Amino acid sequence: MDISNRTVFIAGATSGIGRELARRFAEAGSTVIVGGRRTDELAKLAADGFDTVQIDVTAQHSIDRARDTIVHAHPDLDTIVTMSGVMIPEDLRDPAHFSDSAKTVDTNLLGTIRVIDAFTPHLIARGAGTIVTVTSGIAFLPFPVMPTYAASKAGVHAYSEALRAQLDGTGVEVSELVPPAVATLPEHAKRNPRALALADFATEVMDLLRTDPTPHEILVQGVQMHRWAERDGSYAELVAQRSQALAMLPSRQPSGREEA
Repeated sequence: MDISNRTVFIAGATSGIGRELARRFAEAGSTVIVGGRRTDELAKLAADGFDTVQIDVTAQHSIDRARDTIVHAHPDLDTIVTMSGVMIPEDLRDPAHFSDSAKTVDTNLLGTIRVIDAFTPHLIARGAGTIVTVTSGIAFLPFPVMPTYAASKAGVHAYSEALRAQLDGTGVEVSELVPPAVATLPEHAKRNPRALALADFATEVMDLLRTDPTPHEILVQGVQMHRWAERDGSYAELVAQRSQALAMLPSRQPSGREEA
């Protein structure tokens, strides 16, 4: 992909990885439209020179309004990045987790599908373009503390594969970005020393995106272990290691009381 002259809409780019990728695309010479829910952060990005649009990927009317605004202002729009997502710990022993599960699926999976559906006709009509979905290493190597997050991202992976097959011949390519743990804030690095620095991750991603043809999966070095765990025979051991984090759930904490 030539990243120097694209017109890119990134849904969910007011913070973290999405915001950094927006900056990198702009530095490379592309026009970037940043979408998100937080008006305060959108205002800051607008002050930095980005076009912005408010969008809630759980609300169809919000997506449709954002699409119409973007396509009207940028009829040459050729790249869609679906960054929006939530990551919520869940205790599956407590049925009260279901509301978080539903929110996760609605945002991560259905939100991705809604955004893709809104912009696919425009890209097909152009006869060229790129859709970048965003999954996670957790889609391939589950983190049991966040079960629905893993399931939603695995669903986006499967959907991306099907979308690529169905858009074959239209000129619209589909690439899946698969991040590992990334330290988007300083405290993230303290909690997880293995998390990649955001700047290093973004540099590697942009280098991979420049590859011709654009890879079907954007896999930085730090996510290879997750992506190929089953193939490499390390899956069961790694899931067992990651299951140790279940001790962090409130229901697994010692009560502090001794039996009489």
